[in-house]
Amino acid sequence: MTRLKMTMAISDYAHTVDLVAGRIQPVGIALNILSYSFERVGLRFAQSREFDIAEFSFAGYCAHLANSDRPDLVAFPVFPSRVFRQSAFYVNGESGIADVGDLAGKRIGLPQWSQTATVYAKGYLQHQAKVPLDSVDWVQAGVNSPGRKEGVALRLPAGVKLRTEPARSLSDMLACGDLDAVISARPPDSYLQGHPSVRRLFADPRAAEEAYFRQTGIFPIMHIMVVRRDLFEANRWILRNLMDAFEEAKRNALRAMDEITTSYLPIAWGPEEMRRLNSVVFGDGEIWPYGLTRNRATIDAFLGYCHEQGVTHRRLAPEDLFPQECLQDVVI
Repeated sequence: MTRLKMTMAISDYAHTVDLVAGRIQPVGIALNILSYSFERVGLRFAQSREFDIAEFSFAGYCAHLANSDRPDLVAFPVFPSRVFRQSAFYVNGESGIADVGDLAGKRIGLPQWSQTATVYAKGYLQHQAKVPLDSVDWVQAGVNSPGRKEGVALRLPAGVKLRTEPARSLSDMLACGDLDAVISARPPDSYLQGHPSVRRLFADPRAAEEAYFRQTGIFPIMHIMVVRRDLFEANRWILRNLMDAFEEAKRNALRAMDEITTSYLPIAWGPEEMRRLNSVVFGDGEIWPYGLTRNRATIDAFLGYCHEQGVTHRRLAPEDLFPQECLQDVVI
């Protein structure tokens, strides 16, 4: 059987390792897999579509779908990276910020208004912390180096103030007090290097994130898998076969993590700790679910944030994100 040759770029994850290593192969597809950091994958694919399949920014995909007259990507509901983002808030200790409500009226930096992590964080500020987005002076800049640019044509809400600092970094501005706070998925160097004025907003980010989940039921999806539309339209079967391969790789990884004979995870009591942590989010249900049905609450909330913040120019529905081939379960 001749298999369709495709190149996929993706970061390293335990739950995709069997697929990346070739121990699992999608039916009918011969994958050439490139493993890079997410920033490298996302930037190269966004700029030139040089891969057939790629890990991609969730917000970037939503903006592309909603704002383009002829979107050239389709996505399938596999979510390699999910991260709570209360841990992404950093503050200058001399700014008088004691809790999240004190961010109203402050100068807050972010690497991109449209970055998935900052979309979730701003949604949290607006809806749970009751900090109006138009009460903040927003500053866009690179986290640790100058020159980062916004990746989306924004339609900012009325009253929202956003300026760019192309010659400075968020890390330096936070350390010297020119910013009161920074929201960043990647920790600023000034924090990692122990600058005395820079700390996390939440002394216990894990507790804040658990409280957020109990209140909202949202487990933030950061990245999604996308395919060039021309390849999908010529081979409409590929999305389901790719999803099945990702599912199998995930199941294999979870079984290995639950194995007590050997230590798949390099920590003591790995299986017990994995079950304990996952029960906080998933209870007795499926761990790290793919697909739309079991992730609808998170996806719908995120689409609302994207539209409220002007990242998407129209309000998408969850069903808009994926072709029907991804949404139908095969029941025999």
